Amino acid sequence: MSRVLQLESVGGASGDMLLGALVGLGVSLEGLNETLKGLQVDPFEIVVNDVVIQGMSGVQARVVLEEIHSGHQDDDHKHDHEHSHPHDHDHGRHLSTILKLIEVSTLPDSVKHEASAVFQRIGEAEAAIHGIDIEQIHFHEVGAMDSIIDIVGCCLAKHELNLDEVVIRSLPAGHGIIECAHGVYPNPAPATLRILEGFPVDAVDEPFELVTPTGAALVSEWRSGSFPPVGARAMKSAYSFGHRSLSQRPNLLRATLFEVPEDAPTTACEVLECNLDDMTPELIGVLTQRLFTVGALDVTTQAIMMKKQRPGVLLQVVCASVDRESLLDVIFKESSTFGVRFYAVERAVLSRSFESVDTKFGVVQMKVGYRNQICMSATPEMEDCITLADQSGVSVEKVYRSALVSWERGGVK
Repeated sequence: MSRVLQLESVGGASGDMLLGALVGLGVSLEGLNETLKGLQVDPFEIVVNDVVIQGMSGVQARVVLEEIHSGHQDDDHKHDHEHSHPHDHDHGRHLSTILKLIEVSTLPDSVKHEASAVFQRIGEAEAAIHGIDIEQIHFHEVGAMDSIIDIVGCCLAKHELNLDEVVIRSLPAGHGIIECAHGVYPNPAPATLRILEGFPVDAVDEPFELVTPTGAALVSEWRSGSFPPVGARAMKSAYSFGHRSLSQRPNLLRATLFEVPEDAPTTACEVLECNLDDMTPELIGVLTQRLFTVGALDVTTQAIMMKKQRPGVLLQVVCASVDRESLLDVIFKESSTFGVRFYAVERAVLSRSFESVDTKFGVVQMKVGYRNQICMSATPEMEDCITLADQSGVSVEKVYRSALVSWERGGVK
C-alpha cells in the first residue's frame, strides 16, 4: 500500500499553508514542535488554529518566534531570502550556515536531505537572478528563521505522514507588481518564477503574491505527477488558509491523502520522442530492445515523411518520469538523433494477473486484465502457444483458440 498526497492550490502556496495542510491531515503538532527542537535554533513555536473563512472550515498555521514577535510576517507576503547587503551581514544566515545547521541536527536523514535540497533550490534561484555566487545569498534573520522552520517542518511532516508521492496539477500566479528589499518587481517574484520554470502555472485575476519562494521550492521538490493514480482511495482531506484575504477567491490550499493498493497501476508517465531519418531498421531494432532493458514501459515506431519528403521514423517511448534520464542516455548513444522531445501524459491501464488454463495441447498462461475487480481482457501468452504448437505439429492459431475456449469454459488450473 502506498500513500499519495494531492495538493490543490486555489489561493497559492506558502510554507505556512503547507504546514497547516500537513498538520490538518493528522501530523501531531506537539510532536512536530518537539522534534524540530533538534535544529538548535532560536525559540519558536508552530501554532495552528481552527478557522472558518468564507464559509469553509479549515486551519491556519504560523510560526511564532518567541524573541521577535513584533518582527514576524506571515509567509503569504514575506520575502524571506534576499541578496546580502554589507550593513546586515551580522543579522542573518548564509546558505552554507543553514545547510550545516540542518546537517548537524537530530532529524531523520531523509528530512535533512529533502530540506537541504529545498534550500538549495531557493539559493540557486536567487544567485541566478542577482548574478552572484550562491554563497553570497543572504537570508535575513527573521526570514531565515521562518524559512528554516517552514521548510524543515514541512519536510518532517511529510516524513511523519509516510508519503510515497506528492501530486499537484498546477499553481496559481497573480499579476501586477510586488515590493521587496530590492524595489518593485513584477508579480510573481523573480525567485518564485525562476523556481517554477517548467512547472504548470495558471494565471488568475489576483493582484497579490500567491506563491512564495518557500512554497514554490517545497512543491517543486516534492511533485512527482499531476493526479493520483487510478485505483487510489481518498482517506482524508484538509483545508489550509493563508493570512491574506484575496479579491476573487479564498486563500486556501486543499490537501488530500490517498492510499493506493499494491496492484494499482501507475498513471503518471512521460513520452519521449524523436524523428530518425538516417538509421537502418536493424539499428532501430537494437535501440528498441535496449530501451526496454532500462525501463521503457512501451516503445513504438511509425513511418513519417520529413522535410524535403524524406522518409523517416518517429520513435516514441513511454516511461516513468524517474527513468527519463537513463532512457535519454540510450537514445542519444544508440541513435543518430540530436534532440529528443518529452512531455508528461496520463494513462489508464488494467490491473494484471497471470492464470493457467488446460488445453488438449498442454498448459497455456493467460494474461488477464481487471478494472474495478471486473475481468476486461484475457489473452493467451503467445510464447506458450508457439511452443505447444511446435510440440504438437499444429498451427499456432489452433493452440491460441483452444486456450481461449478453455478460458471461457472456466478451465483455469
